[in-house]
Amino acid sequence: MNDTGREPVFLDGTQFDGHGDAFASESPSEAEPVTASAPQPVPDVGQQQAPHVEVHVIETREEYLDAVAAIAAGHGPIAIDAERASGFRFSQRAYLIQIYRRGSGVFLFDPPAIGSFAELDAVIRDEEWILHAASQDLACLREVGLDPTRIFDTELGARLAGLPRVGLGTVVENLLGIHLAKEHSAADWSTRPLPQAWLVYAALDVELLPDLRDAMVILLQAAGKTQIANQEFSAVLTREAKVATGDAWRRLSGLHTVRGARNLAVARELWEARDSYARQIDTAPGRLVPDASLVAAAKAMPESRHELASLREFNGRASRSELPRWWAAIEVGRTTDDLPALRVASEAIPPPRVWSDRNPEADKRLKAARAAIAVVSTEIDIPAENVLTPDLLRRLAWTPLHPLDVESIRTDLLGLGARPWQIDAIAQVILDAFVDASQTIEPDVEQVS
Repeated sequence: MNDTGREPVFLDGTQFDGHGDAFASESPSEAEPVTASAPQPVPDVGQQQAPHVEVHVIETREEYLDAVAAIAAGHGPIAIDAERASGFRFSQRAYLIQIYRRGSGVFLFDPPAIGSFAELDAVIRDEEWILHAASQDLACLREVGLDPTRIFDTELGARLAGLPRVGLGTVVENLLGIHLAKEHSAADWSTRPLPQAWLVYAALDVELLPDLRDAMVILLQAAGKTQIANQEFSAVLTREAKVATGDAWRRLSGLHTVRGARNLAVARELWEARDSYARQIDTAPGRLVPDASLVAAAKAMPESRHELASLREFNGRASRSELPRWWAAIEVGRTTDDLPALRVASEAIPPPRVWSDRNPEADKRLKAARAAIAVVSTEIDIPAENVLTPDLLRRLAWTPLHPLDVESIRTDLLGLGARPWQIDAIAQVILDAFVDASQTIEPDVEQVS
């Protein structure tokens, strides 16, 4: 799609030029960069979605290369988004990629049809990319060869700016005055052909991002949080994906109710059979047979395929059509000599709810530091989980520091991945909390004179 064609009109008679700006129909103007005045909010139009020109999906290499040339001819940052089919497909690949750039227009690409995006990456790689909740999309973008060097994350920016709600629709409405319908966010984007209403939804997701970014820059500058935002955006860009450790099948929901090594073996074989089949047909595992059904079969230990078919709790769209597959897995579990351990030793830090019994000193440190960070959060108007992630705080509090001083705190925070602004804001605060916790006297402990 390019910048030509009938422009959407808001209900108050203003038009939307694809840049997020409202303007009188007789005098359209190009959106200005952030160094100019802030984007003007659109008047309240009764919470209705504006009409939109018809959106076209680019599916051929010829169209794709034409789009790359058009994007290269544009100016300013790159607004980008991706739609997956989470909950419908096994893979987390992108099934639609949307790009908007001022002076170029909006482009919707079909990644499975296009394949490699190397040419596009070469054009936009060194530009700033605008995304909303970048951590959700970077992996699937990189999978097709799109890998940014600089980003502006409007969701994270909204958190840092102290906005109470950070969903794209809410932030757009608060900062730009435009109501953005979000009814297709959980759709199956692997559907072909994609309905026009979905495509309009996808296009608007990126068309508004440049003006949203400009408005947010002004908020962050006014709050003195520009450097904080830059550090956070860089951290998102360089954060390594979490690598799953241990036996994946042990994350089966409800597995804790399965008793006995033999029953666990059946649960493992059922999980692996489902995972393999789901991967083969690219379908979300839970859509074939839900976790609860696998657990029910492992607990019931059916002795025949007929008995498995008769198990009411064993349901799901593939529970009967793939019955031989599930029965074969159960047979392996019933006869294997490779029995899983009932409990697996873990080096992971236990959940805080058990700290008071297992590590009471750490529990006191954690509670004291949480309270102290909450105060800092209020003072700087940034959510506590962004001041320091709960996981990082737990790791810091679990093991006592020697020596217990501010430099040790700063060193450990840096080693755990905290950003410089976080370290400056909370290192002394955490030290004071830890010291106070170490001096706390339990009510039932008598002092010795």
